[in-house]
Amino acid sequence: MTLGWSESVGNHFSAALPGQSDRFLMNRKWMHFGDVTADNLQLLDCRDAEALEKVDAPDATAWTIHSTLHRLVPHARVILHCHSPYATAIACLADPTIVPIDQNTARFYNKVAIDTGFGGMADEAAEGERLAHALGDKRIMMMGNHGVLVAAETLALAFEDLYYLERACQTLTLARSNNQALSILSHELAQKTAYFWSAYEGMAYFTIISAN
Repeated sequence: MTLGWSESVGNHFSAALPGQSDRFLMNRKWMHFGDVTADNLQLLDCRDAEALEKVDAPDATAWTIHSTLHRLVPHARVILHCHSPYATAIACLADPTIVPIDQNTARFYNKVAIDTGFGGMADEAAEGERLAHALGDKRIMMMGNHGVLVAAETLALAFEDLYYLERACQTLTLARSNNQALSILSHELAQKTAYFWSAYEGMAYFTIISAN
């Protein structure tokens, strides 16, 4: 299920193999999200200097982002990167901060890295290293003029973050479309709400997304 987050045959996700930090699985080059299965994922080694020279080479931008983050960011066991509509719209603002106006937006209060150094298509090693540095110890990064990236310890947590982030950006976008002042939560209340969400992380493992 793509949830409208796919962009033609672009965008990628990856997951490190259990107990390993160098080898990871990623969807293949130019394969639509809807066609990806466990059987056609590609096994890659982030230290393979010749990965892009092989016949079945991964997408260059996907390799730059995912291999570098798996190599340099310890908690990036699962990496989901996409250009989902609402998150990308927020990422294109001069200030892509997720302003806390409800419990979903407050979930991300002070928990999102913001990268405003977009330098074009991420197909060079230096760009991957810059993104890894920008993410730091955060699980979520708004990629200015680009999209969004989520890096977490498990697939369930990464997907849950991405799902709620898109919903939060949708709420924020719709609220702003009313051309009225936002009712922004106080620092104390936003912080309290963000902290409260930590008790619900287990919910990620029971989430079932269905569509009619």
